[in-house]
Amino acid sequence: MKNVMWKGELGSSINLDSISDKQGLYGIGPESYLTGELLINNGKSYVSRVTSDSTMLVEQKFDVLAPFFVYANVNKWEEIELPQSIRTIKDVEKYIDEKTIKNKRPFAFKLIGNISKAVIHIQNLPEGTKVSSPDEAHQVQTNYVLKNEDVEVIGFFSTEHKGVFTHHDSYIHLHLITKDEQKMGHLDELEINAMKLYLPKE
Repeated sequence: MKNVMWKGELGSSINLDSISDKQGLYGIGPESYLTGELLINNGKSYVSRVTSDSTMLVEQKFDVLAPFFVYANVNKWEEIELPQSIRTIKDVEKYIDEKTIKNKRPFAFKLIGNISKAVIHIQNLPEGTKVSSPDEAHQVQTNYVLKNEDVEVIGFFSTEHKGVFTHHDSYIHLHLITKDEQKMGHLDELEINAMKLYLPKE
């Protein structure tokens, strides 16, 4: 992530087609040249791109490139009912950190349920744009507000990878997809209504 944001290395480091083990595969990252967002959810690969300020196109395909991408294979999950006090991304981060203090890290996790509100973004950098800072990388992202949606959130947790696959101020990186698979993007804000947390079983 640092190389993309600070050094402008926007080209392809990985073709998602090259990840051979698709069973129980989960992954997130941006599309090459920051033209969209990528998500692999249980072996299905999605790319979302901006079509207007209020609309997007979500396609299912593996033949896409990413400048950085984090992925893992998980086939068994532990289901946990999230306490009602857990409402925001920061709440989720703190709860997972406390819950998994003895677990092997880093790891993938899932949230499934209903949100009262969420803000997601899709990168939409014009062709030929140069990037030398996070502000420049995010200057042309398009934000979308979701309300009262059933969603699935795929996340990655690590205390050791700030600037690698999580932002410098967070232990988690999250992408959200709606149940109808019509909206998907990087998750920036979250107000949970009722959700379950899924952690990998050792």
